Amino acid sequence: MSASVRPQLSEFALDVAEGLSSVPQKKLSPRYLYDDIGSVLFDAITLLPEYGLARADERILRRCASSIRMMTGPMRLIAELGSGAGNKTLHLLRDLAHPGDRLTYRPIDVSASALLACEKQIGRIADVHSIHADWLEGLETVARDRPADGPLLLLFLGSSIGNLERGDIAPFLERIRRHLRPGDFFLLGADLVKDVEEMLAAYDDPIGVTAAFNLNLLNRMNRELGANFNARAFAHEARWIEKDRRIEMHLVSRRNQRVFISCLESAFNFQEGETIWTESSHKFTELELERYAHASGFQPIRIWIDSHWRFAEALWRVP
Repeated sequence: MSASVRPQLSEFALDVAEGLSSVPQKKLSPRYLYDDIGSVLFDAITLLPEYGLARADERILRRCASSIRMMTGPMRLIAELGSGAGNKTLHLLRDLAHPGDRLTYRPIDVSASALLACEKQIGRIADVHSIHADWLEGLETVARDRPADGPLLLLFLGSSIGNLERGDIAPFLERIRRHLRPGDFFLLGADLVKDVEEMLAAYDDPIGVTAAFNLNLLNRMNRELGANFNARAFAHEARWIEKDRRIEMHLVSRRNQRVFISCLESAFNFQEGETIWTESSHKFTELELERYAHASGFQPIRIWIDSHWRFAEALWRVP
């Protein structure tokens, strides 16, 4: 491809070109799983009996909302990284709103349809000013536009932190910290290490919703980049990597094949059994979360752990 064409390519196209050329492992960012179709499929995943993470997240928020309010005080401004449709956040916002004041809620998400659903659902109890952007880009907007006084509570729920590479987590949290002010709060959701079979089932359900979510990435490349992936020629696979304490999601090529992506004017070869690594879901320990807090400049305040599914909500403060 000529250099003159590349600046016209989308970020998605450029990342696909780099990721499918990676040696020895083809790899794509999990952010690209969440187009409008992917977001709907992920909402369905959260309802599956095998995916206990989402229900644990919501149980903690329901049970501990009053305790969180006691520690943060009532809030006028709450922002959320990767809000989705805001289903579980609704319970928390009701308890944290400042008496007599209309709460401002700033959801940040890459899915426009999820933000529309969020605005419809939460608009009844808060002023919703959504931001269609990546996490840090959206947080930068919040930091720039927020009032001069009053604390911010930033939410990062659902263990999205586990999608980052482990070596990137502390630097990412430090970047979040730099966008916050002293006295702000950060509520972080994180999935904890548990029985391996239990974890694997959450990422490879028997009716295939997670497989559809993963395979939709191929269809997204077909729709947006002019690729000719045959989704039936790939299979979804979840793997537990013990040494790194993570679940990996892969798309496995069922045969030798060659895929052409028209907007890149390039073809990519796949050997039978070769994979595209699409997501990492790291699992954590309580002590590890506390160390991340200190390493990134936060003060840990409290941690809550669900009794049915080992999932944690950690409340940190900017000292």
